[in-house]
Amino acid sequence: MFFKRQQHLYLSRSYDDNLDLFKQELGEGESFDVIVREIEVAGKKAALICFDGLVKDDILTEVMESLFALRKEKYFQDKMEQLLQQGIPYIELSTESKIDELLYGVLSGSILLIVDGCQEGFIIDARTYPARGPEEPDIERVVRGSRDGFTETVVFNTALIRRRVRDPKLRVELMRVGKRSKSDVAVVYIKDITNPDLVETIKERIGAIKIDGIPMAEKSVEELIIGGNTWNPFPKVRYTERPDVAALHLLEGHVLIVVDTSPSVIIAPATYFHHVQHAEEYRQTPTVGVYIRWLRFAAIIASVFLTPLWLMLALSPELLPSSLDFIGPKKVGNVPIFLQFFLAEISLDLMRMAAIHTPAPMATALGVIAALLIGDVAVSIGLLIPEVILYTAMAAVGTFSTPSYEMGMANRLVRLFILICTGFFRWPGFVVSTLLAFIVLAFTKSFNVPYLWPLIPFNWRALKTILVRSPVSMQNIRPEILSPRDKRRQAAPAFKRRR
Repeated sequence: MFFKRQQHLYLSRSYDDNLDLFKQELGEGESFDVIVREIEVAGKKAALICFDGLVKDDILTEVMESLFALRKEKYFQDKMEQLLQQGIPYIELSTESKIDELLYGVLSGSILLIVDGCQEGFIIDARTYPARGPEEPDIERVVRGSRDGFTETVVFNTALIRRRVRDPKLRVELMRVGKRSKSDVAVVYIKDITNPDLVETIKERIGAIKIDGIPMAEKSVEELIIGGNTWNPFPKVRYTERPDVAALHLLEGHVLIVVDTSPSVIIAPATYFHHVQHAEEYRQTPTVGVYIRWLRFAAIIASVFLTPLWLMLALSPELLPSSLDFIGPKKVGNVPIFLQFFLAEISLDLMRMAAIHTPAPMATALGVIAALLIGDVAVSIGLLIPEVILYTAMAAVGTFSTPSYEMGMANRLVRLFILICTGFFRWPGFVVSTLLAFIVLAFTKSFNVPYLWPLIPFNWRALKTILVRSPVSMQNIRPEILSPRDKRRQAAPAFKRRR
């Protein structure tokens, strides 16, 4: 019979009892993909248990051939485990006696071997998951640079990281999340760089997750560990699908959270300014990188303030000097100007949603329909004026220029909030809503890191690295706000040392 020790159920020496337990727990006979192959190993009854589709057939065949080759005369009762350890020619082989750990191994895709008389099961990690190749992510494309990206398999993702960070201090700690799903979550960091308090905080929050499963993978993990106000629209972690971006943040002292079944890796902690930088800036010369960064900053600012500012000036033309009296509509149309902007914003979101759900061959037709209905017909019938369409389109371009999709959506909500306040209260509404958005940003934290650092609290040295994409030779200091163990990334240039 089975027996409990320290709240765990362990294997017994009875092969029949063990086999019946695993058949019952895994639903053998009910689920078509459960494989239970009973064999004889060195004169003893044994069984191989696995799931069809998660195991490499050639490996399973080789394991069976090796087990069939074991002879009874080489077997001694007290050395059966040792005989099997030597007789199974597979590197990833481990033993376990806890029932729940053995079930986890099978459900993860490994092969379980149980033998009559052995109180330990043998887990052969010969799993293979249905997976796509490491393709370049659509959201973070670059003109120059690597074309590989993370996939939905955690082992592939950690391998892509190790390929770029060949440091013996790189740690990849695996945890399980979900009472039923038992999803693999890897915490990745560099031991002699990353602040140990930050690592422990993240591991404690992941370990404290009590939920049956995380089918939405990394997004579920984020919402369960960030803490604080989860209704805050600003993303408190950064996502990336690029291994080079993940490796760069590791070397700065950040922690990566890699969730199995997700091609997006979580970077923690993250400030507002982490979301407005892109790998393309570092794939060009510093001068071009500065130009790209400033142009992107201008686009992000326009995505938040362009339409509310134009609406405020259109509703309060007395604020304009005489030299700028051309700003504002010459003809309002049949619908109030504020309502026009609101309709344009909602229509833009509807088109974005439709584009996501539209099959690729029909995307061009969707664009033509949107242009005719919103661009031409809406102006012709007086529903919208051309200025509203122009400035809404410019704000949309700014949103799409934001490297972080999550930050782009947060900025979009802020723009809509400021737009509504401006429409109802004119310039006081614009000023107050802008201040409220800034206050929310100022009080937001990501794992105790101020969201607006290095602006608040002010740090000029760090702020310069954000405003100007400096040459790699000048990037010597890691971000101070992360409290890294090793503060310097490289030694000072030789000519500075001679001074």
